[in-house]
Amino acid sequence: MTKMMRAAASRSLVAVLLVLVGLAGCAQIPESASGAPEPAVKFTETAPERAPVWAEQGWWKGFGSPQLNQLIAQAETGSFDIQAAIARIQQADAQLVISGASLLPSLNGSADSKWQRSYSNGSVFTGRSRYVDSRSSAIAASASYDLDIWGKIAAGRDAALASAIYARAERDTVALDTIAAIATTWFTASAYQDRIAVSRRNLADAEEILRAIRARREAGTASDLDVSQQEALVAGVRAGIPALQSNVSSNLYAMSVLVGSTPEKLHLQAATLLGLSMPDVAPGLPSELLHRRPDIAAAEAQLEAARANVRVARAALYPDVSLTGSGGLSNASVARLFGPTSLLASLAANVTQTIFDNGALQGQVTLNEGKRDELVADYRKSIVQAFADVETALAQYRNATEQERLEAQAVEVAQRAANISRQQMLAGTNDIVTALQTQQTLFNDIDNLAQVRLSRVNALVALYKALGGGWNVQLIIPPETHLFQGVL
Repeated sequence: MTKMMRAAASRSLVAVLLVLVGLAGCAQIPESASGAPEPAVKFTETAPERAPVWAEQGWWKGFGSPQLNQLIAQAETGSFDIQAAIARIQQADAQLVISGASLLPSLNGSADSKWQRSYSNGSVFTGRSRYVDSRSSAIAASASYDLDIWGKIAAGRDAALASAIYARAERDTVALDTIAAIATTWFTASAYQDRIAVSRRNLADAEEILRAIRARREAGTASDLDVSQQEALVAGVRAGIPALQSNVSSNLYAMSVLVGSTPEKLHLQAATLLGLSMPDVAPGLPSELLHRRPDIAAAEAQLEAARANVRVARAALYPDVSLTGSGGLSNASVARLFGPTSLLASLAANVTQTIFDNGALQGQVTLNEGKRDELVADYRKSIVQAFADVETALAQYRNATEQERLEAQAVEVAQRAANISRQQMLAGTNDIVTALQTQQTLFNDIDNLAQVRLSRVNALVALYKALGGGWNVQLIIPPETHLFQGVL
C-alpha cells in the first residue's frame, strides 16, 4: 500500500467515525426518573409526642431469649434461603464483570511454527523426483475494540450494576424475613408450650373438683348428672393437650428448616413467653422509612436495571462500530523472524447496521419500556406497602397490648370467682352448676390470655420487620454510584 493509499484510508476512517459521533448525540435519549409517592407527614398510629426509636441491628436480642439468639445466629450461616441469596450475589457480580469487559479492548496473542514436506515427481524434462521441505514461523498479536458510541455497552453495565445492588438488597430482605420467621415460629411454639402448662394446671384443678363431686355423690348431696358434667369437662381438657403438643412439635420441626438443620440435630425444647421482655420501638418520619427497608431498595434497583435495559434496546437501533488491529512477525526462517522484513501489521474498522428485521429491534425497545413501566408501578407499590405495613403493625401491637391488659384483668376476676365458687361448693353452700360455670370461664380466660400474649409478641416482631429491622440503605449502596439519587 502506498503512502497516498494509506492516507486516503485513514481519512475515510476518520470521516466515518466523525459521522457516527455526530449521530451519537441524537441517540443519547435520557431516561426520565419516576419519583416515589409523596410520603405522609406522620404515621397515624403513632402518638404525636412519641419520640422515635428505630429498630437496630440485633433487635431480637431485646426479647431476652437466649434460645432465640442462638437460633438466629445459626440461621445466619445455615439458612438455605440466605445461602441461595448469597449465591445470587455471586452470579450478579460475575455478570457485572462480563458486562463491563467490552468497555475495554480485548487482546489476543498467537504463535505458531509449521514444517511441511511434499514429494515431487519432477518435471517432464528432467524426470527426476525429490522431496521438498518448507518451514514457516509466526508471532502475532491482535486487538479489537467495540466503540460504544451509542452507550449500549455502558448501559448494559449499568443494568448489571443495578442487578448486583438488587441481589444484595434481596439478600438482606431474605435475611430479615428469615429472622422474623424464626422469631415468630419460636414464640408460637413457646405459646403452645404455655397453653399446655395452662391445660395441665386446669386438668389438675378439674380432677380435684371431680373428686369432690364424687364424694358429695357418695354422701347423697350430688347427682350422677353432676358427676357426668364434671367428667365431661375433665375429658375435654385432657383431650386438648395432645393437639397442643402436636403444634409445638410442628413449629419446632419448621424451625429446623429455617435454620438449615435436620430436626434430630436441633434438639429444641420450647420455652415460655412468661417473663419475656418487650423491647421499645417506634417509627419516626415516614420519609425515613424509605432508607430503612431492603425490599424498597431491591425494588428501586430492579427499576434502575430496567431503565438501563431500555437504553440498551434503543442503542441497538444504531450501527455497531468496531476496530480491529493486528501486528506480528512471520518468516520462513526462525533466524530471520525478528528482522525488519518479517513485520506484518493491519488495521480495520467495521460498521454494521441492521437494514430490515421486521420490527424486531423496535419491538425489543417497546418490550423493555413495558417492563420498566411495570417495575415503576411495583416500586411505587412497595413504598405504599411499607407505610401500610408499619401502620398495620402499630395498630396490631397497640390493640394486642390493650387486649392483654384487659384479658389479664378478666383472668384475675375469673380466678376470684372460681375460688369463691369452689369453697362454697366444698362447704355445701353453693350448687355444682355454678362451680362448673365459673371453672369453665376461668379455663377459657387463662387460655385466651396465653393466645393474646402471643399476638402481642408477634405484632412486635411484625413491627420490627416493617421498620426494616435495623437495615440502612447505606449498607449496600456504594457512594460513587448514581443509583438512588434524586428518587428518594
